[in-house]
Order: sequence, then structure tokens, then C-alpha cells
Amino acid sequence: MKELSLIEKAFFLKKVPLFEELDLDLLVAISDKMHQDFFDAKDKIFEVNGKASRMYFIVQGEIELLDKENQPFQILSATNFFGDEALFAGSQREYQARCLKETLLLTLSKTNLFNVISECPSIAIALLSHYAQKTLCRHCPV
Repeated sequence: MKELSLIEKAFFLKKVPLFEELDLDLLVAISDKMHQDFFDAKDKIFEVNGKASRMYFIVQGEIELLDKENQPFQILSATNFFGDEALFAGSQREYQARCLKETLLLTLSKTNLFNVISECPSIAIALLSHYAQKTLCRHCPV
């Protein structure tokens, strides 16, 4: 996998539901705050009870989320994001994340995430909407 340029990162972010309403200039500024990480299949991104310091955006690959009993509960792919809830709660990770295949992630540190939110409050609203949907889905009949 190759390193993404700043503009390639920005165009990727435009596809992420959290950022799709933002203009390209703002996405370039956000992209500049992001770091790229490459992982091989079966690599762990973080463990249960690990310290939360980043959130993750999947550019390429697949991530499996596993609960405390090591049971898979969700598979994520390109344009999905994860790892953000523990940043806001100020808590440790309640699940682990591992790669199912070779994966490219963009990561955003807690400090940079909070800076982005302060510069663009609509991202906070998009995150709230995302959390509300997750909460509603947990209460939906199967």
C-alpha cells in the first residue's frame, strides 16, 4: 500500500459519513492532522482495556471488533470509523480491534479530534447522530 497525499486523504474523508457535508478546504486541514498506519492481516490495532488515544478511519481493508470474551460482534470496512467512543468517555477500550486483511487506516489523536470539533461544530453533531443511530439499533427488534 502506498502513502496517501494530503489531497487523497481529503477526498477519502469526503466519503466518510461523518465528514461528507464539509468542503474540501476544511477536509484538507483535517487531513493534515491525520496519521497513516498500515497493518497486516491478523494484526491487533488495540486491546480490551487499552488506553484510548486515537480514533480510526478505514481507508482500505477490514477490521473485526471483538468483545471482552474475544467474540466478534462487528466487521468494518472502508469509510467506517471506530475507537472514538472511549475518547469521549475518557475510559479504556471496551473491545479489541484486529485486521482481517491488509489494512490502511487514517488516525486522529484525541487532541486533534477535539481541535477539529472546536473548529467545525457540525462534526460534533454528526458524531451525536452516529451515536443516536447506534443506540436506536440496539433497541430495534431483530
